[in-house]
Amino acid sequence: MPVDLRRITRALLSVSDKTGLVELAKALAAHGVELVSTGGTRKALAEAGLVVRDIADVTGFPEMMDGRLKTLHPKVHGGLLAIRENPEHEAAMLAHDIPQIDLLVVNLYPFEATLAKGAPFETCVENIDIGGPAMIRAAAKNHDDVAVLVEPSDYVSFLAELSANGGAATLATRRRLAQKAYARTAAYDAAISNWLGAELDEATPPWRAIGGRLSEPMRYGENPHQSAGFYLTGEQRFGVATATQRQGKQLSYNNINDTDAAYELVAEFDPARAAAVAIIKHANPCGVAEGETLAEAYRKALRCDPVSAFGGIVALNRRLDAEAAREIVKIFTEVIIAPEAEEEAIEIIAAKKNLRLLLAGGLPDPRAGGLTFRSVAGGFLAQSRDNSVVDDLTLEVVTKRAPTSGEVADLKFAFRVAKHVKSNAIVYARDLATVGVGAGQMSRVDSSRTAAYKAEEAAREAGVTESFAKGSVVASDAFFPFADGLLAAASAGATAVIQPGGSVNDKDVIAAADEAGLAMVLTGVRHFRH
Repeated sequence: MPVDLRRITRALLSVSDKTGLVELAKALAAHGVELVSTGGTRKALAEAGLVVRDIADVTGFPEMMDGRLKTLHPKVHGGLLAIRENPEHEAAMLAHDIPQIDLLVVNLYPFEATLAKGAPFETCVENIDIGGPAMIRAAAKNHDDVAVLVEPSDYVSFLAELSANGGAATLATRRRLAQKAYARTAAYDAAISNWLGAELDEATPPWRAIGGRLSEPMRYGENPHQSAGFYLTGEQRFGVATATQRQGKQLSYNNINDTDAAYELVAEFDPARAAAVAIIKHANPCGVAEGETLAEAYRKALRCDPVSAFGGIVALNRRLDAEAAREIVKIFTEVIIAPEAEEEAIEIIAAKKNLRLLLAGGLPDPRAGGLTFRSVAGGFLAQSRDNSVVDDLTLEVVTKRAPTSGEVADLKFAFRVAKHVKSNAIVYARDLATVGVGAGQMSRVDSSRTAAYKAEEAAREAGVTESFAKGSVVASDAFFPFADGLLAAASAGATAVIQPGGSVNDKDVIAAADEAGLAMVLTGVRHFRH
C-alpha cells in the first residue's frame, strides 16, 4: 500500500530553466534535504552558497560526450525507481551503494524554444533531451515514493506542502505531479516527432502525437454542461495563443474559437495594401471589408449584416487606432483582436469593461504551412493547413465576357472571404466589401439564395431600396454542380463569378453564365471548410 506522506531527504536537481531554482534549493536545504545536481545547475547552486553534491560523486563517472551522458546510470535510476520497504529493492540498493532519491527537479532542454527560433537542424538535435525524460518517467512511475517537479510554476505550492507536513509530500500531490510529468514528456516527444516528420516531408507518418500546455481552464465548453481548457501547442503563429488580453472578462471557449476564425480571415488581407476588418459570428463572417482606414473598413463591414454583428468578434489587420475604436464600441461587441493598438484606442475600449481587447503581436501568415486537427469518435483527423492564397492563383476566364479590372479586384476579395466561410459557402461582394454571405447550407443554391436575402436585408436596414447584391460579384468555395446556384446569383444582380470549377457540368454552368451575361473565372482550387 502506498504511504500518504513521504519525507524528502534527498533531491536531484537538473534544470535548463533556472527560474526559482536557488529559492527552491534554499528552502529544501532548510528542510534538511541533501542536494545533488549536474553541470550548470550545480554551478548555479554552488555560486549561491549552497552545499550541493555533484552527480559524478554519486555515479562514479564524470559527465562526458558534451554532457550527453551524465544521469543515464543505475545509481541514478535505481535511486528513483526503487520501491521503499521492498526487501529485494532495499537489498539491491545496499549491495550496489545506490542512494534513494525522493525528489526529482528536472525541466528539459529547450527544444520547442530552439525550434521556434528557426535554429538549424543540428542545433535542434542537440537540444533534444534524453536523460531528462528518462529520469522524469522513472520518478513518475515510482510516484508512490518519489515526487517529480517539471516546471518552476509548481515550486511554491510544493514547498508550501513540505512546510505544512514537516518536510513531507502527500500521495495526492505526488500522483498529480506524476500525471503532469508524463504529459510534459509526451508533449515534448510530440514536438520532436512532428518536427522530424516535417523535415522528412512526411504528410502522414505512421504515428502522430499532439501535445499541449494548459493556458487556462475555461468556465465551460460550447455549452455550460461541458468542461474545457485552452491548450498551447507551441506553434509559432500569431493569434489568440500569442495575444495579450489588455482588458475584459475571461474569454470563453466560443470566444476563442470565433476569435481565431476572425483573425485567420483578416490575415488574408495584406495590411500594406489596405486596412481590413472582419466581423465574425459563430465562426462565420457576417461582414468583411477593405478601406483606406480601419474605421472606413469597419463601417463597410458592419453594413453587410448589422443585426448579426451585435455581440460579434471584430478582427483588424492593422494597429487599432482611436477612430476605429470609437466606431467599434458603438454596438455591443464581445472581442476585438488586432496586431497592436494605440494608447488612445486602448483608453476608449477601457470604457467598455466587459469588452475583451486582444493584441496578438502580429498577423498569421496565410501562406505558412502547419497542421489542423479535428476529433472523431476513436481518433482524430490531421491535415495540412489550407494555405492557398488567391493572389498566387491563375484565374482562367471561361466565359465570353472577361471581368473588368474592378470586378477582378472584387472577385479576389470575395474568394479570400469564401475560404473562411463554412461550406457550402457563397459570398457576394462589391467595392471590396461583403454585401451578402451564405454559409453552411446543405445545397449551394440555398447558400446563394441566403446570401442574396442577406444582401436585401442589409439594404433595407440601410434605408436603400435596391439590394446591395446589384452590381456585386459572387464567390463560391467549391464548384457549382448545377447552374441553379449561379442563376440565383444572377437573379440577385451579380455580374461576375469566381469558383474553382471541376464539375462534370462545368460546360452547362459556363453556358448559363454566358446566357446571363456574367463573367466567370475558375481558380482550380477548392476551399471547403466544414
